[in-house]
Amino acid sequence: MSPPAPPRGRGSRLNPDNRFAEWQRDTSDDDWADGAAPEAESGKGPTTTLILDQSRSVIVRNQSPDVPFTQSINPYRGCEHGCSYCFARPGHAYLGLSPGLDFETKIVWKPDAPEILRKELAAPGYRCAPIALGISTDGWQPVERRLGLSRRLLEVLAETRHPVSIVTKSALIERDADLLADMARDHLVQVMFSITTLDPLLARRLEPRAASPARRLAAMDALHRAGVPVGVLFAPLIPALNDHELERVLEAARAAGGRKRRLRAAAPAPRIEGPLRRLASQPLPRPGNTCPEPLAPASRRPAQRQPLRPPHAWPGRVCRPLPSAHAAHL
Repeated sequence: MSPPAPPRGRGSRLNPDNRFAEWQRDTSDDDWADGAAPEAESGKGPTTTLILDQSRSVIVRNQSPDVPFTQSINPYRGCEHGCSYCFARPGHAYLGLSPGLDFETKIVWKPDAPEILRKELAAPGYRCAPIALGISTDGWQPVERRLGLSRRLLEVLAETRHPVSIVTKSALIERDADLLADMARDHLVQVMFSITTLDPLLARRLEPRAASPARRLAAMDALHRAGVPVGVLFAPLIPALNDHELERVLEAARAAGGRKRRLRAAAPAPRIEGPLRRLASQPLPRPGNTCPEPLAPASRRPAQRQPLRPPHAWPGRVCRPLPSAHAAHL
């Protein structure tokens, strides 16, 4: 049975069961299905459902040596951008939801997050450290346009003069240029734009509801002109799919004012290998595509990777600049 087409405006084709459920379902062809789903017939995709978050705190802390920040705030859990490679998809299982369509259509948000943030920042024992805003899922995804939660959080950070870093692939960030420019004058903010490819067709397959690459570069340029430090995040780097675009993306980002760059190779979690494998099995909108063989099942993979060692344990293999061909761009 061939996999169904993605619902209109969504990235995932399926909605696999929660991995913590006591039972799992599998699709099979029993010759009973002889038509498109009602949503496909009507030409409309599934609507977005908002779920209230009842947690009593908003700042999340970590002590991982592999993460470049110690505190973060995610205004939303789940993301309407629907990126097939998103590392945050498996986290929806902790909410009793699926990493597939549920991740794109069931968005958890906390309306009172700005008020709680203000209390946490004013706590006697709070120690100031940069906050990564919208790091797991995009704080400027489409639903932000009508909810405005990320802007309200940014207003609190601007009022308290608290440092913040942002990663987004949304042009909606231009709306908040006034706050960002005000914070930039005191060196309190930086904005990184995630750009995976400059090919609009490939971007639409990988990131169906995100802004086009050209629109992201235009937003980067607008913030740069407003005095906001901007940069580019080229991630994930997927061999034979977008790795050949690295230099072009860096060049385009530099032309738009980007002065910082970060790279990250694809390392999909088990629950997002399905979407990536289905993507790799389809014809891609790039001539001469030589996509490698799909990911091997878990049972045939090499033994578990060794944990990352601290930098001092990597003799001559860490903290090197990019080769001159790359480093010349940013």
